[in-house]
Amino acid sequence: MFYRIRGVRQIAAIASLSLLPGCGLISAAASGGENEIVVGTTSGPSTLDPADAWDSSWELFRNIYQTLLAYPVGQTEPKPDAAESCGFTDKKKRTYRCTLREGLKFSNGDPLDAAAVKFSIDRIRRINEEGGPAGLLTNLDKVQTKGDSTVIFRLRQPDATFPFVLATPAMSIVDPQAYPADAIRRDGKITGSGPYELKSYVDGEKAVLVKNGSYQGFAERKNKAVTIRYFHDSASMVRAVRNKEIDATIRGLGADDIVKLQDHRTAGDISLVEEPGMESSYLVFNPKDPVARKLPVRRAIAQLIDRDAIAHDVYKDTVDPLYSMIPQGLTGHSAGYFDEYGKPDPYKARDILLKAGVKTPVSLTLWYASDRYGSQTKPMFEEIKRELESSKLFRITLKHRRWNQFQEDYKHGKYAVFGRGWTPDYPDPDDFIAPFVGRQNALGTPYDIPEITEKLLPQSRRISNRADVREQFIKANDAILQDARLIPLWQSKLYVATNDEISGCETAFDASMIMMVWQLSRKTSW
Repeated sequence: MFYRIRGVRQIAAIASLSLLPGCGLISAAASGGENEIVVGTTSGPSTLDPADAWDSSWELFRNIYQTLLAYPVGQTEPKPDAAESCGFTDKKKRTYRCTLREGLKFSNGDPLDAAAVKFSIDRIRRINEEGGPAGLLTNLDKVQTKGDSTVIFRLRQPDATFPFVLATPAMSIVDPQAYPADAIRRDGKITGSGPYELKSYVDGEKAVLVKNGSYQGFAERKNKAVTIRYFHDSASMVRAVRNKEIDATIRGLGADDIVKLQDHRTAGDISLVEEPGMESSYLVFNPKDPVARKLPVRRAIAQLIDRDAIAHDVYKDTVDPLYSMIPQGLTGHSAGYFDEYGKPDPYKARDILLKAGVKTPVSLTLWYASDRYGSQTKPMFEEIKRELESSKLFRITLKHRRWNQFQEDYKHGKYAVFGRGWTPDYPDPDDFIAPFVGRQNALGTPYDIPEITEKLLPQSRRISNRADVREQFIKANDAILQDARLIPLWQSKLYVATNDEISGCETAFDASMIMMVWQLSRKTSW
């Protein structure tokens, strides 16, 4: 059965509102829509250029750049934003046409026309940044324009998911006069056409957003400016909410802080909104590493990982154990990894290694990002180390790097095993399989698996009704778990902490769980 995210999120929002009267009880009409808002997150952007990012930089991009399609509040299907209309023009779903709104402009006054859209998409593919968003466009043959307002996309294979791709912040439209055609822009500035423009930016500290007077799209901005502050850890971010230095968090709350905020005795005047999340965490193996490339080693680790201990002991039940590449709530979710490996069992793991003639203990280094995916990342890897070493089959060394260096290193194959979180590009099972496979993928580690790339994904992309793709994605998940190149660990729940002056947080996330900061406003009366 296909569970649409909108329905689940509505239920969560109602539950949150009934328990947490501090958020969202005053209507937009009664709110201080022209007031400035300050929000905090532990996930800062790695870049300001869309051609360079396939990561949480998209959180900033969504609010400053514009895409042809995006997700209005409460919608799970992408709708026209910079475009006036979009749709397939052939039954085979290989030709997709968009007509732009009239009079579109970038924040600097330059015209946004069909040529700018073509430039933006072609630029992504021309730059072809390793581990970058060009991986989303492998099925795109060419982009054509017709006049100033029509853009035509020619696809190599039928692809019902292409509208979802166009709705990702990776496909942000940039000004040809402000961005080099064959290189990343690195002056620390942004020229976009989204709801806000970037007034100032200090890497690792803050981004100041102000209303873009040239914006044309569906976003109804309920504030005049938003400052995003970047924190290194959850505790300092929560202190900032308590001290009213920030008004709300976007993401990055640690488990201990969430537990305290769930208890009204320690929450004080901070409200906590909980929604189902689709962010997932995986352990990734490098096929070029002399140890990690051995299938018995990977399968033995898959046999030892205790997801329940990670979810309960480390994350205090603020995440759910994940036994599938595809999270709960989407077509194709299964318990395949549990069916294959069962509960953690050191005897089964030992048998796998002994039969393959692998000498134990196996020495491996596990890497993680010290400033990404929340403050529980380090304790989680310490728990994984404990689980593997308690079997006497592994000798584990833990190492970490800050995100920018970590990302650069894993793209160049420097890590044998590393942790990688995944926030969906779009709410479809395709996005939990396709980005991880093929010669060009989000992990920077080529993963040739023809059954998926040449058979199952092409089959599924011919199907318009995404509820009917379950069979293809169950098989894709099974193929990956047999190879154990990726081991899913947990699926997130989304928590937002706000002070009692802020409204709109319960509707501020789109279908890809990216915050639309224009939904936030300040209450002016009770």
